[in-house]
This record gives sequence, structure tokens and C-alpha cells, in this order.
Amino acid sequence: MPDAAGAARPAVILIATKQEWATRSLESILAPRGYVVLRSYTARRTLERALRDRPDIIVLDAQLPDSNGDDLCRALRTRHIVGDGTPILLTLPRPATRHDRVAALRAGAWGCLSEPFDAEEVLALIGTFGAAKLAADRARVAGLVDEETGLYNVRGLTRRAREVASHASRAHAALACVVLAPDAEVLEPDVAPGDLPPTVLQHVTRALKSAGRRSDVVGRLGPSAFVVVALDADATQARRLAERLGQAIVGGVDPPGEPPPFRLQVGCHGVADFHAATMDAVELILHATAALRKARTDPAGGWLRNFDDGGPAPRAG
Repeated sequence: MPDAAGAARPAVILIATKQEWATRSLESILAPRGYVVLRSYTARRTLERALRDRPDIIVLDAQLPDSNGDDLCRALRTRHIVGDGTPILLTLPRPATRHDRVAALRAGAWGCLSEPFDAEEVLALIGTFGAAKLAADRARVAGLVDEETGLYNVRGLTRRAREVASHASRAHAALACVVLAPDAEVLEPDVAPGDLPPTVLQHVTRALKSAGRRSDVVGRLGPSAFVVVALDADATQARRLAERLGQAIVGGVDPPGEPPPFRLQVGCHGVADFHAATMDAVELILHATAALRKARTDPAGGWLRNFDDGGPAPRAG
């Protein structure tokens, strides 16, 4: 597998099962081929390890002490702990039926493995899915997606925003943009000024993925700036979207009730008919960025500004 710089590295496989013998069996097949095997025995621990260790492939037992495999697979996907490009396999204590395979696919898994494990089948599936993950990672590094967050990078954001703007223009639909900038209150060691600590970056990324709509274009504009382009949202709805995203970021701090380790400023802009607005997607983003600049320099301490609004919004949270 490539790392962020494109260098090869061993593929990391997370195995979640309550059966020690099953883990040992899979490890005996995979480790000699150079795979790095991580272990987990509960659903909760699997979610934690997947978020922290970012495995390339996940193998889930159909039944863990605190969850079944389908539900855990679904949680990994819907909580955006792993992306759609990360292969997940479900293991069953019997030959997989058609119903098993369909249920696994609907939960977000790529396939099933039956016990006792056939070494040739395991290596073939892991090898094939690992190659697909390898290709996706290479495309991610060189393409349209930010490696650290999984969001669109500037290039991808610009392309997708223009596609959505073109649709809005043809349909005379509303279009809005929200630019969010969390600034760390205290820098962690080895974090450069202007960058976000990894914990804050992960928190903001998860919040944006969870709070955004599927139709929204979500991207990373810079080391500490994020953009959401939303179809069918005018200026009023742009502010509401900004408030909802801001609350998801500030209100979702763990543990709940703790003050966030960052300040959040937000700028937004929206138009009711993008065709009549005579601007392009980049100009829309620039207007929202200008509103963010107003929020950052507002002596009254407002955290949210609309491009066409002269007054600050109340403090977030």
C-alpha cells in the first residue's frame, strides 16, 4: 500500500472476532505474506481501532459480544470511520448463503468468508481487494481528494463546485457556500502555526461528514479551512446551514460539555437563483471567504457572518 508520499508499505488488516482460534488462523495465513494484522474482540474496540489505525482491510465476525457483523459494518460506514473504498469482509461459522451475501453487501461489506478458512480463498480475496484499495489510495494521493481528511482537495472542490453550479444555473436553483475555519487555541507539539492539531482535524472532518447532506460538496480549502457548497440553499438557508454545521462542530466535542480546544469562525453566502446571479462557483466561494474574513476581524466577536449581512451572529455553542 502507498503512504501519503506514495511509498510502499505493508497492508494493515484489522480482524475483529471473539474467537481467538479464528484470529490465529487468519494471522497464520496473512502474516507470512507480509500483511500487518491488528486484533479486536468487541465492536466498540473495533470502532476505536479503525478510527485510530486506519486499516486497509477489515475482517468482521458475524457475531461479536456487543454487536453483529452487519450492524458493525453499517456503523463503520455511516459514521464515516472508514470510507467506501476500504474493503470489509464478514466471517461466518458456516457456508455463506445468498441471503448472507446480500445482507452483507447491503450493510457495506464487500464479501463473506466461511469457516473453516480456506487459505487460498482468503489470500485471493485479500489480494484482490487490497489491490483495489491500493489503486484507490494512489488515485487519492494524486487526484481530487485530500489524503488527511478524505474530503475534496482544492482541485476536487473546484471541479465538483463547478459541476453543481452548472446544474443550479440550468435549473435556476439556489446555491450556497459556507466556509469554516477552526483556529486551535493551543498548538500541540510538532504542529506548525496555521495548521490544525490532528485531533481537531479529525473531529472537524467527522462533524462535517455527519452533518452535511449527501448532495453537499465538502472540501478542504487549506490547512485549517473547510468549504461546503450546498444546492437549493439561498442566503437565509446558507446561514441556517452554517449554524447547523457550526453547532455540529462545537457541540460535538468529546467529552460533551467540555469547551472546544479551538475557536470557530464561519462565513457564508447564498443566492436564490444562481443563473441570475451572473457569477461562477469560484466567485461564490470567494464571497463566502470574504464573509469569513469579516467574522475573523469582527470587534464584536461574532463567529458567523453572511456576505450580505452587516451584523454579527451570536456566539456558537
